[in-house]
Amino acid sequence: MEFLSSSEHIDLNEKYGARNYAPLPVVLEKGEGVWVWDVEGRKYLDMLACYSALNHGHRHPRIIKAMIDQMNKLTLTSRAFHNDVSGRFFKRLHELTGFDKVLPMNTGAEAVETALKIARKWGYHVKGIPKYEGNIIVMDGNFHGRTITIISFSTVAQYRDGFGPFTPGFRIARYGDVDDLEEKIDDSTIAVLVEPIQGEGGVIVPPEGYLKKLREICDERNILLILDEIQTGLGRTGKIFAYEWEKMRPDMLILGKALGGGVYPVSAVLTDSEIMDVLKPGDHGSTFGGNPLACAVGITAIDVLIEEKLPDKAKENGEYLLGELKKLNIPVVKEVRGKGLMIGIELEVDARKICEKLAEHGVLTKETHERVMRLTPPLIINRNEIDWALERIEKVLKEF
Repeated sequence: MEFLSSSEHIDLNEKYGARNYAPLPVVLEKGEGVWVWDVEGRKYLDMLACYSALNHGHRHPRIIKAMIDQMNKLTLTSRAFHNDVSGRFFKRLHELTGFDKVLPMNTGAEAVETALKIARKWGYHVKGIPKYEGNIIVMDGNFHGRTITIISFSTVAQYRDGFGPFTPGFRIARYGDVDDLEEKIDDSTIAVLVEPIQGEGGVIVPPEGYLKKLREICDERNILLILDEIQTGLGRTGKIFAYEWEKMRPDMLILGKALGGGVYPVSAVLTDSEIMDVLKPGDHGSTFGGNPLACAVGITAIDVLIEEKLPDKAKENGEYLLGELKKLNIPVVKEVRGKGLMIGIELEVDARKICEKLAEHGVLTKETHERVMRLTPPLIINRNEIDWALERIEKVLKEF
């Protein structure tokens, strides 16, 4: 295969690919642990980790081995047949979460759509809401994916512009404001869908006790509480799940990203039998959901997470990184916030320019909402690597 330079690869992408992303001008060809290399051999520290999909780092050897071993046996069956891996994957998720049942999907957005379908059917068949009159409450600033239904309840204008008409049945409450939430609830409210921390929204951390209060409200009103832990789950915030910080439990849990170990798309919706059992054969499905390859990867991703104590590492190193960033006395920094290794730096300038400059210094991350730079490195990152990144982050921020 002939060698192409970074600029030549970018030209190919621009010429033949849809321009629905604006990536940094870096062309990566290799990754290992927390490091990646571009086609010219330049080395970078990955401080984005594919928006938390790479919690285990790039090409974790145990996960790669599990994938190759399964590839050499059986990769895909569809749900028309059983396979010898899916049941073990479901049991492992049950052991990890305590939920009775698992519905496997592939992407995070698919899992969100799945959770919404389950909730609606529960609302009509169990709660007794008149058919198709139910509503689900979501939060402003939310990000749950980009399907037509999901963007129908987005509050970001760009995500909706040109894609209507939109799916009805959703109400928007202010994130972190339980009083506003209660005002939106009525007898036809089926569920509340919320992120424990809003990642795409700018790493917005709600007030302490927010999730616990949501739990109380939903219990009082017989409403399902659905937590989207696609980004915050599986160790990112310093606990296996972010809801553990408040010693509460949702009715339904949505997982994705890191469940695939950084090598394969795997997602899942978890809930208890009395909720999941509203679905009957034929109500919902996925050709690839629950395939043997995905399940083998998912089992090993969970095992690595627990055995290598990645949530503990995220807690310890996240506290250190957050603390060091807060010490920076740089005018361009408006606020530093986060939990575990999910940190946002809100800036007084265009965050894109900062990210581009950081890439020149060997640190890769990405902006969101124009003024926020996210730092979400693989959970395997060590203190020396964090210090290496901090030195460069401070240098670049001072240049602005």
